Amino acid sequence: MNASEELWQRAQTVIAGGVNSPARSFHPMGGDAPVFVKAARGGRFEDVDGRSFIEFLAAFGPNVVGHGHPLVLERVGRQLAEGTLFGAPCPGEVEFAERLCACIPELGQVRLVSSGTEAVMSAIRLARAATGRDLIVKFDGNYHGHADPVLVHTGSGAATAGGGHDSEGVPSGVRKDVRSLPFNDLPALEELFAAEGGRIAAVLIEPISGNMGVVGPVSGYLRGVSEIAHRHGALVIDDEVIVGFRLRYGIIGPELGLRPDLVCLGKAIGGGLALGAYGGSRSLMSLVAPLGPMFQAGTLAGNPLSVAAGIATLDILAAPGVYPWLDAMGRRLAEGVTRAAQGAGVVTSLTRFGSMFTLFFRGVAPRNYAEAQDHDRESFRRFFWAMLEEGVYLAPSPYEAWFVTLGHTEEDVSQGIRAAERAFARMRQLA
Repeated sequence: MNASEELWQRAQTVIAGGVNSPARSFHPMGGDAPVFVKAARGGRFEDVDGRSFIEFLAAFGPNVVGHGHPLVLERVGRQLAEGTLFGAPCPGEVEFAERLCACIPELGQVRLVSSGTEAVMSAIRLARAATGRDLIVKFDGNYHGHADPVLVHTGSGAATAGGGHDSEGVPSGVRKDVRSLPFNDLPALEELFAAEGGRIAAVLIEPISGNMGVVGPVSGYLRGVSEIAHRHGALVIDDEVIVGFRLRYGIIGPELGLRPDLVCLGKAIGGGLALGAYGGSRSLMSLVAPLGPMFQAGTLAGNPLSVAAGIATLDILAAPGVYPWLDAMGRRLAEGVTRAAQGAGVVTSLTRFGSMFTLFFRGVAPRNYAEAQDHDRESFRRFFWAMLEEGVYLAPSPYEAWFVTLGHTEEDVSQGIRAAERAFARMRQLA
């Protein structure tokens, strides 16, 4: 029994399912003990058994600058020496909020929270407070965290680990105020608003989905979503927890035609520490306590360590050439993996935006959740294990993205492509 297997035995005794997030479980891949990571630097893991892996997980997105970036470590270390949590305002949270508002015009003000889940559930509450309405519209396969209202026809984690797309334990009273529609289907949205537009508080959307695999909007879709919602007096909530600061310095939704009233951020803005944010116009944010009647609070919100990491991360990402390099490396890896599949005669398709992409084991890239679910799960499982044996760690789910980070080197990308070539060749031999 190796060290990971020993830890796995211990974990199953004291941790539900042996993992603190189902997205980390190897059970859906037909395995038992997951890889227990001891340390990470750049774009690589070292596990408790001394094995080294190139990883394209990036902690499911947050590590856009890579593991252990010296500027992040220096800033966090400096703050660590001064204190970790005060329960009172600190200078860093003001500076960090100023940075967000300066680079995202849609943000007149923000409120810092501890996760993307908190950001989304707070934005939903604010939209309901602002409109006096109860209904929320979301889209099948979009994942917005694990708050009750958004666990209706969700993607990724529930679809992979739970075998379905909903969660038990969500009250019927919550479900009745949520409508979930197919992504990329404007007529369905028009029909819903025609029937219930006066009761809809907000449309909640990922401009680029990252949890049914990477699925982008068809031309004109996001502009149409905004027009329909605003015509009926509903707000638009732009969930950029995954793609914010991943694809550009700021948010991507407005570039694709979305006109958001509220924006949710997380993952990349924290530089590997727990941090989220939501915000909108000053008039909307004036409804948040202590100024207004919409209550939201958090003991760890805006904590000094997280905002220190966040400020350092924004400094790194603001440097010239960062996003072109990430895009170039993402393109190179995606094209290399695609060529490897074609060379082995394995049917795949791929959707990429910048430094994130998903390899689908189906002939045509999906446009919505129903199509994303129609894939060869067994082929993905075989590919996942083959890549792990080749020293490349991927998310144990066909619905997650691959991420390239600033911590990866060109040689890491080359090794990832060569590993894919060998993995696909092995799949062909076993077919």
